[in-house]
Amino acid sequence: MLKMATLELYSKGASVWVPDPDEVWVSAQLLQDYKPGVNQLLLQLSNGNEVHYPVGSPSDLPPLGNPDILEGENDLTALSFLHEPAVLHNLRVRFLDYNNIYTYCGIVLVAINPYDQLPIYGEEVIDAYSGQDMTDMEPHIFSVAEEAYRTMTREEKNQSIIISGESGSGKTVSAKFTMRYFAVVGGAAQQTSVEERVLASNPIMESIGNAKTTRNDNSSRFGKYIEIGFGRKGDIIGANMRTYLLEKSRVVFQASAERNYHIFYQLCASRELPEMRSLRLDAPECFRYTNQGGEMQIPGTDDVSDLERTRNAFTILGVQSDQQMELFRILSAVLHLGNVDIQASGRSSDRSFIDANDRSLAIFSKLLGVEGSQMAHWICHRRLAVGGEMLVKPMTGQQAVEARDALAKHIYGQLFTWTVQRLNSALSTQRRRAKSFIGVLDIYGFETFERNSFEQFCINYANEKLQQQFNRHVFHLEQEEYVREELAWNRIEFSDNQQCINLIEGQLGMFDLLDEECRMPKGSDENWVRKLYDQHLTSKPHPHFRKPRLSNSAFIILHFADTVQYECEGFLDKNRDTVFEELINILKASQSELVAELFQQQGNVSSVSNGSVRSGKRATREHRLTVGFQFRQSLQMLMDTLNSTTPHYVRCIKPNDLKEPFVFDPKRTVQQLRACGVLETIRISAAGYPTRWTYEEFFSRYRVLLRGAQNQDHAQASCRQNLPQLIPDPDQYCFGKTKVFFRAGQVALLERLRAERLRSAAVIIQSQVRGWLARIRYTKIIWATVTIQRYTRGTLARRLALALRYTKAALVIQKTYRMVVVRQLFLMIRQATITIQAFTRGTLARRRYRVLVAERAAVLLQARVRGWLARKVYRRIRAAVVFMQCCIRRRAAKRELQKLKTEARSVERFRELNKGMEVKLMQLQLKADQEARESAALRETLNTEREATSTELEALRATIQKLESQKLEKPPPAPVISEKEVEERRKAEEKATQEILQLKQELQELQKEKDSFHKEKEELSARLLEQEKAQEERVHQAVSQASAALRAELDEERRKYQGLLREFTRLEQRYDNLRDMSLLTERNKGHQRTDSTQSLSLEPLSPSTPQSLTPLSLSPFPSAFPSPEEVRRVSVTSPSLEMRLSPWNFEPPVDQLMEKLDVAKVKMKGEDLAHAYDAVRVANKFLESQLRNQRSQREEELESLRRQLNQNISGSSSAAHRQHLQELLEAREHECVRLRRELKELRNTVSLRRLLTQVLPSAFTTDASSLSQPKPAAVTGLLECRKRDESKLIKVLITDIRVDTALSLPPGLSASVIFLCVRQADCSGDQTRARSLCGAAVTAMKAALKKHISDINMTALWLKNICLLHDLLNQHSPKQAVDSDDLVPLTADLSDLIRSLSDLSIQAYQQLLSITETRLQNIIVAALLESETISSLSGSVGKLPVSRKRAGSVGGDAPSMASVLRELGGLHTAMTQQTLPQTLMEQAFHQLTYLICASALNSLLLRKDMCSWSRGMQIRYNVSLLEEWLRSRGLQAGGAVATLEPLIQAAQLLQVGKKTEADAQSIIETCTALSSQQIVKILGLYTPYSDLDERVTLNFIRMVQGLLKGSSGSQPSHLMLDVRKVFPVTFPSLPPPVLSAEQLVIPDSLKISFLRKA
Repeated sequence: MLKMATLELYSKGASVWVPDPDEVWVSAQLLQDYKPGVNQLLLQLSNGNEVHYPVGSPSDLPPLGNPDILEGENDLTALSFLHEPAVLHNLRVRFLDYNNIYTYCGIVLVAINPYDQLPIYGEEVIDAYSGQDMTDMEPHIFSVAEEAYRTMTREEKNQSIIISGESGSGKTVSAKFTMRYFAVVGGAAQQTSVEERVLASNPIMESIGNAKTTRNDNSSRFGKYIEIGFGRKGDIIGANMRTYLLEKSRVVFQASAERNYHIFYQLCASRELPEMRSLRLDAPECFRYTNQGGEMQIPGTDDVSDLERTRNAFTILGVQSDQQMELFRILSAVLHLGNVDIQASGRSSDRSFIDANDRSLAIFSKLLGVEGSQMAHWICHRRLAVGGEMLVKPMTGQQAVEARDALAKHIYGQLFTWTVQRLNSALSTQRRRAKSFIGVLDIYGFETFERNSFEQFCINYANEKLQQQFNRHVFHLEQEEYVREELAWNRIEFSDNQQCINLIEGQLGMFDLLDEECRMPKGSDENWVRKLYDQHLTSKPHPHFRKPRLSNSAFIILHFADTVQYECEGFLDKNRDTVFEELINILKASQSELVAELFQQQGNVSSVSNGSVRSGKRATREHRLTVGFQFRQSLQMLMDTLNSTTPHYVRCIKPNDLKEPFVFDPKRTVQQLRACGVLETIRISAAGYPTRWTYEEFFSRYRVLLRGAQNQDHAQASCRQNLPQLIPDPDQYCFGKTKVFFRAGQVALLERLRAERLRSAAVIIQSQVRGWLARIRYTKIIWATVTIQRYTRGTLARRLALALRYTKAALVIQKTYRMVVVRQLFLMIRQATITIQAFTRGTLARRRYRVLVAERAAVLLQARVRGWLARKVYRRIRAAVVFMQCCIRRRAAKRELQKLKTEARSVERFRELNKGMEVKLMQLQLKADQEARESAALRETLNTEREATSTELEALRATIQKLESQKLEKPPPAPVISEKEVEERRKAEEKATQEILQLKQELQELQKEKDSFHKEKEELSARLLEQEKAQEERVHQAVSQASAALRAELDEERRKYQGLLREFTRLEQRYDNLRDMSLLTERNKGHQRTDSTQSLSLEPLSPSTPQSLTPLSLSPFPSAFPSPEEVRRVSVTSPSLEMRLSPWNFEPPVDQLMEKLDVAKVKMKGEDLAHAYDAVRVANKFLESQLRNQRSQREEELESLRRQLNQNISGSSSAAHRQHLQELLEAREHECVRLRRELKELRNTVSLRRLLTQVLPSAFTTDASSLSQPKPAAVTGLLECRKRDESKLIKVLITDIRVDTALSLPPGLSASVIFLCVRQADCSGDQTRARSLCGAAVTAMKAALKKHISDINMTALWLKNICLLHDLLNQHSPKQAVDSDDLVPLTADLSDLIRSLSDLSIQAYQQLLSITETRLQNIIVAALLESETISSLSGSVGKLPVSRKRAGSVGGDAPSMASVLRELGGLHTAMTQQTLPQTLMEQAFHQLTYLICASALNSLLLRKDMCSWSRGMQIRYNVSLLEEWLRSRGLQAGGAVATLEPLIQAAQLLQVGKKTEADAQSIIETCTALSSQQIVKILGLYTPYSDLDERVTLNFIRMVQGLLKGSSGSQPSHLMLDVRKVFPVTFPSLPPPVLSAEQLVIPDSLKISFLRKA
């Protein structure tokens, strides 16, 4: 009977659920209040129709709907009303509207099969769930796996994950994801091959145990329980698998639209492979055992690739290829056995036979290695023991067919059992014993078909047992919760199915009667059914057993999930599962080792797991064990195992039978919810106190209903005081120690009271506000009236003032006009007078000016004449003086010449003055000779010119004289011109004039044409310029795009290579672990002490050793070596390579690859060490070959791109542009000719210099020696280390240096000292010692890095020393020192050591980041998402309770942003103290901020409680603190701040409006760094935590999705960010200053006084 408090909720506007034949339940709304005694309710359905709902009593009222705030809740037990329609609606909303396939139901995870690929199972999702509490994350299969893993490691108790559901509901996929999660999480510490083997068992079991059914394309036809063993550190060390009830009948029979097991079709599809041709297979349509269902192919699957995957899995698990072929031969023999033709004979067909030439029998016998004639005989005959004699009786055709099918099923069952045992032996470990395990149970769910047989009976019996265990566990958890909270509780009644289980397995139960009937000689299915009727209907009627009305060969059992009718036909045969002993004996004598092994084992075990053997003799007890008895035993063992562990439940739901993605069928879903126990969980929870609030949450949510002091500290006392007044019935709630418990529906009542209290408060607030608004309105009206009056009076006054102003203005205008007239007359007269005066004065001034000019000209003439005369006298005097000086100087020069000649005769003097100047003298001599030759040539040219000039001058003088003589003579008389000549001259002039005019016209036309041509030329030039500019832009754009692509590819290659170094470091660590284990083993035999210096030489070869071949293009130092971007490489940890390096087929491929790559083998102690060492060296050599090939390919690609670019340019250019290019080409050719000429001259000079060197060798000795090699004496400021002190130096500076001492040294001191010692050894000519010292230093630094693998300060210190030593060696390398005149290069070739240092610097950098990432990993989510830096927001909202947290959950001090900034500050301080480059620090913090952003965003996308407005503000504030910290240290330039943009936009998305189309458009424009999936996911998870907020409507989400489709091209298409993404590091090129020993400050504490300055 419903309580009165609940009846009050049936008021107008309340939401209820009413039954519906199609949708099961539909929502409706009450149109009137319910009153006791009313016979019907007036309801309005969701489609708008009004209906009358009959109500006989209050118990017939329809179920109430939950508040809107609970819609889409991720835990069904958190719903206020727990009933079937609420559960169904919540699942439908989450599945269809939010695309969430997982939902919690208390301790059960409900998983709905989406029939689609969802991006929620990547490694980034595993990282997001790893280490997180179950209550903090969205429901997921990984959350259940993490809860089991954490509980196991924390409580050291075994766990079980029970996955159940119908066929096609996704059980197998859920089990695979669970195992994958354990493999990733449990394998992170040791990275052994056990995880790979565990995952490799899945494709094998799917091939031999899964088949296509009408409900599922990959249905598991057996149950399995996998125990994954874990060590003390939580790492996987082994596994074990148990199987249950394989459906062997499918081997010989398949229903319509179904298939046999996948392995048969995979073998038939791969029949064309060379190794498969011996199996003599054909298409599956040709075999009886594979063509009965009519389905040969599954859409979307490839049987050939599936078989390849299965074979690879066999190889990983240690099954050799020849053993695999044996297994495939047995499977093929089963197919051929089905095609054996059995023919009837005899008069009444009481006999049968097989043709001796039967092809299928011959192939079957050959494949299994048995006698075909014996097999044909005993398939058609049987042996009987009568009276102590053995008789052979022929069988009918039907009996022979049954015997053949029984043999096929028995062979397949034995092969299945052998495969499981082989897998268990491969998955087991011999190293150590598992401390605890997690079991994953993937078992068939409740099944009911049109015709149910023995298999369905056993499956439903197993589900009855599992349901009983589930009910009792749920009840036990409820009881623990009540005891923990010290509640006075009554026993909860729940439907126990013990009676149904007793009916099946009890004394004289169905299994007992079935086994008894099987022991009868003439037992039959009909006799067994009659015994069931007599026992459970007549003598002792059982409530769970019924008989069908129209059948005497069937029975009905009332299971917990449904009522099922079973047909008894075939029960006895399937329970016996017998095969004749004669056939087994033939198989035991097989020539095939595997076949003999399969059936020899049968006689060694005490029970036959897959059937019994029938012989003519009296069967022993072992052979009378039936399938039902064995199944009960194995099921009881499973139940004992589950009861000894902590179970976790996953219930898989099949949403529709059409296998359509995201299609929800309510009928099928409700049926499965009832069958899998979810509704029973709801009912058990609803029977007690399903709703649980902490006192603080209750106080925060319902403080408006509480009276008295409002204090959060006294929340419990306030709740205890006020709750009896709110809920009068004390049975509806109960107070615990930390929580208050409510019955079902009480939260809705409290929500109603809260809404009423808020409504009444709102009415009071509205009345006060309305009064206040009315008073404000009255005040405004009064103010408006006064204002209008004031403005009116002001207007009248302004009018009067305006009239007075106009009158006064008229008088002023009149006065002013009169004054202007008189003034204008006065000004005109004055202007005329001034003009006359000006003209007069100008005339007088010009006259005076002309007189002054004439006088000035006369004076100037006089001055010029006098100056000319004075200069003439001066030139005469200067010529005389110069002549006298020349005479005197010539005389002095002659005297000096005589003196020099005298001194030149002295040889000793010549040598004394000109010692070492032979070369200059020769040069001067050559130069003088050349100048003499040029002077002679010029002199000859000058003489020639003078002669020509003199000749021409004489001719001109003669001509001038002749003309002067003619001029002096008298001119001849002019001739007489006649009139005719005058007329002709005139006509000629006229004609000339006309021609001139015509020429002028033509000239004008030509000028116009010229102008038009000029204009056209300008237009063409402009067009050409535009085309050239456009072409240049296109070329520039193409070049920039190509450069960007190459740069991106280079970054990708750097990232891959640095990832390879990281993997190599991990492999090297594994190698060290193996070596330590081997050394420990040797020490146990006999302890031997090893010197620390010798340990340095035991380091394995790595990319940081001189023998490695590091690709130069991926060096992080850009100036160290050339950087070709054309390099690609493969990962040595790829699955294919690991497969080839597996222990079972390791040696031959590695040896062949080593021979192919010319890698020398090294003998090492221990097989594992040799394998690991050879694998590393082969990987290095393989990388080198790949790099060389890729480099040549990249050069070819670049050359083809250049040719294509030239073709494009030439094709698109115009003729003028081509001519321009031709001219440029010719100019370049001329330039090349000129350069060749200069080169030829230089060669001549060199040859002359060589000749002079031969003539005068002493002059060039010094220069030649200085060019060939540097003088040792030229380098000073070095440190000398003797050979015997080198190991001591390495110990003092690197190996044995104390941490406090190392941190107190100047940055890079160790590297500086090592470099000075190496350079001194090199300058002294001992290149071997320099190389060995440098190599020892590199090895010691690598060992120091490993020693301080968790110390961030020491890692930064060694990173600084490694980088400095790399830069110093690279700076003084021959390639770099050539470009500098000040540096003397090293003579020793240290290029390989420089590359090793480059790789070692990357490892140090990665180690430095790894330390910080490890410290940040566990505090990122708590600090950025959970910490409440703005404390005022925490108390403003009330959170709905979620009761999923386990009792074992523990808490501690929550990290805050200060913790994150403290870790980042530690890294920044360590790098700053070592003066590492700023760009390197920017790259490091770019990587760390990406990790922070990715971890926080991934967690945000999986946590519904974080998606609210207040939490978005908290996140944004926390991120702003991180931004401010980065900017304050100048780290924003490297992209560290920009990397946080996705998280910033996600926080903004939580705060912006989400209602209108403008809001949607704003979201699209703002959230550019988020993908469409991330935006939709956050909107779907958004949860209002107060009444002032609302949920995001589905229409708005669809609107955003529509807008995102239009702009999806520029956004990424991923949901989760890759937390493991690593950005490649590039070390800046900063050449260090020239180093000398005098600059170093070496403290005495180092004790390196044995070094001497050189």
